[in-house]
Formats: sequence, C-alpha cells, structure tokens
Amino acid sequence: MRRSKVTLALACLAACLILLGSAEAQWITIKLPRTPRTADGKPDLKGPVPRAADGKPDLSGIWTRVAPPKRTSNTDNFDLLDWMPAGSTIRMKPEAAALYQHRRDVLLGAGRPSQQCLPHSIPDAMLPGPDGVLPGVVFKILQTRDVTVILFEEFNHYRQIFTDGRPLPETSQPAWFGYSVGRWDGDSFVVTTAGFNDRSWLDDTGHPHSEAMKTTERFRRLDFGHMEMRVTIEDPETYLEPFTVTVPFNLQPDSELIEDICENNREADTAGK
Repeated sequence: MRRSKVTLALACLAACLILLGSAEAQWITIKLPRTPRTADGKPDLKGPVPRAADGKPDLSGIWTRVAPPKRTSNTDNFDLLDWMPAGSTIRMKPEAAALYQHRRDVLLGAGRPSQQCLPHSIPDAMLPGPDGVLPGVVFKILQTRDVTVILFEEFNHYRQIFTDGRPLPETSQPAWFGYSVGRWDGDSFVVTTAGFNDRSWLDDTGHPHSEAMKTTERFRRLDFGHMEMRVTIEDPETYLEPFTVTVPFNLQPDSELIEDICENNREADTAGK
C-alpha cells in the first residue's frame, strides 16, 4: 500500500512539472494592432467590448480564468464550489457522492484524465491556474458566423460550437467535449452541449457525471479585457438537481498560444517503474 502511494505521488509530481514548464513558456509578447491602448501604450483592458460584423459582441481572444474568491479544498485542486456563492451545495446521488469523496479525499485528485493526456472537458478545461502550483492555463476563442472554436493550449485540444442554426443531434457519438450549438440572447452567447462520454471530471477534485449530462453556458464579455461564463449543469443520473457555476476570465493581451505536447503517459510510466 505504501509503495503504491509513493508511485502515485511521483506520477502527480511528474505531471505538475510538465504542466508548469509548458505554462511558463506561453507568455510571448506580440503587440497586436487591434488592442486598444492607454496613453502610455499599455493594453486598455477596460476599453469597449469589440463587436463582430453583425454587431454581436466578439468573444475572440486569449483568456485565463480569475482566481476563485474562496477555496473549499485544502489542496491545490480546484472545486466547482470555489466559484459558487458561500453556503452553496452540489447535491449528488449516493453513488456519485461516494465516488467524488474517494477522488477528493483518498486520491487527493490524483488519477484524473489529464494525467494521462486526456481532455479536461467542460467546464474543467477552463479552470486550471493561475495560482497555487501552476501558472495560468489559457484558451483562445475564434468567433465566426457559423462556428465558434475554442483552442485549448494545454494538450492542443479544441472544441467546436456550431452557430449555423442546427439543433443538437438526437444521438451522437459520446465525446469528451460533447456536441455544442450556440445562439445569441442579447449580448450573451448561449451554448448548449450534450453527447458527453462519462470519463471526464468536472473539476480537479473529481465531481463525476454520466453520459446524460447536459450543460448550458452563457458567455458575456463585460469590456475589452474581462469575460464571465455562467454554466448550468444538468445530470439527473448523477445530481439531485441542476446547479450553476460562475467563472470570470481575464484577457491575456498581446500574447499568443504556443504548442503544448502532452507526454504525461511516458512520465507516469517511468514514475511507476
């Protein structure tokens, strides 16, 4: 038992070192021409919301989430409750609650899919960093008329949100990021996603979900440098009721993504030998 815990700890350390190195390397400075600037030439993050050709807010840019106002975990792992109002609860069915408690309190977040180079999924893909052990992990939004694409720097994963009027398919191949369609409600970009597999975690502490999960995200750009996402999670096979998490993001101006190749499998195998 002691040997297995040491092996697990070494695997976690290896994963952290890989992510730390890749995240530190991302901060390249490129003075982008469309960035509004203050009198001293610095990016004006409080400038007006940029607009697309159709007049809708343009969410394009490189983003990283803001540190949560509170922490519910005594480790460096982040919990969805960190972004929920004080006193909130996430009510789970008994089996799901037992699985979550095991991942959080026994495994201490170890063994999550990202340690095997597998996707974080929704909403966890947007939650890592920038505090604790690791710097911020960033993602880039590319907004066009018929599809909005989210590029995740970590592991070079991507997500498509179709905005050409198509409905969610009645059936789809279960996928890490599911199948997403988007629409505008005023200045809020509303994204509905279904068709998930059940292999991802909702956060670092291990909130589970089933293939019946459906998410509704509402993205709202507050000004040039700030955005908010409110995600409602519905999964009647896992949770007793839907719940909503609000996550703020900061723009990373004058920067660009870099290639991030995941080799955690090799490192974990080495640590286990």
